[in-house]
Amino acid sequence: MARQNFGGFGGGANMQQLMRQAQKMQQQMAEAQEKLDAMEYEASAGGGKVTAKVNGKRELVELHIDPEVVDPDDVEMLEDLVKAAVGEALRTGETAREEAMTKMAPGLGSMGMGGLF
Repeated sequence: MARQNFGGFGGGANMQQLMRQAQKMQQQMAEAQEKLDAMEYEASAGGGKVTAKVNGKRELVELHIDPEVVDPDDVEMLEDLVKAAVGEALRTGETAREEAMTKMAPGLGSMGMGGLF
């Protein structure tokens, strides 16, 4: 009976090579993840009156509010400025993360790695 070769997955040597490649890719992805987590992204709202900085772990690490925009009679406006600055910083970070992951493994960046690693 003839042996079937399933696209290079039939031989032991091929499987070992595939496993080494997968491990190397996993290592590269882990290193990229560490670098992305350490990155910081900043955005502002209200003409720079409110500035937010987030890290790659999606954590707010810094918030600056110009005292000029602190109006006790209009707290809602200040809340909106804070939400806008934080939201934009998070979007900027997420876009950078997706771009970096797509470069590492095309097609996987927007899928959150699909649970592969």
